[in-house]
Amino acid sequence: MSTVVVVAAVIVGVDRRVLAAQRAEPAALAGGWEFPGGKVDPGEGEVAALIRECREELGVEIAVGDRVGGDWPLSEGYVLRVWLASLASGTPEPREHLALRWLGPGEYYDVEWLGADLPIMKTVENLLLPD
Repeated sequence: MSTVVVVAAVIVGVDRRVLAAQRAEPAALAGGWEFPGGKVDPGEGEVAALIRECREELGVEIAVGDRVGGDWPLSEGYVLRVWLASLASGTPEPREHLALRWLGPGEYYDVEWLGADLPIMKTVENLLLPD
């Protein structure tokens, strides 16, 4: 069985704020918070998929930066790959999510992150510490 690659963007805005998105579906994940993204389509590059997903889900164009960590485990047969990103144009809107929130330092854990996204937030928090 081949592994399905899911990509996600940690969109970083002003003052080290990160964009969190609240899942609408499936029912088992609805209400939980995640970094926006989605599955890579057959024949599609991972970064291209990330840009497409942010365009579809949020209505924005992103500039993709460094990768965060290696492969993050999801459910059986799925792996998550994550990149830092910034907004290139547009204002994020929840086209496929229940809500969006910008979380700054001290607020990163004010939402209930999904199990797969919580360790990513912890890693990103360390990356965003001021020099």
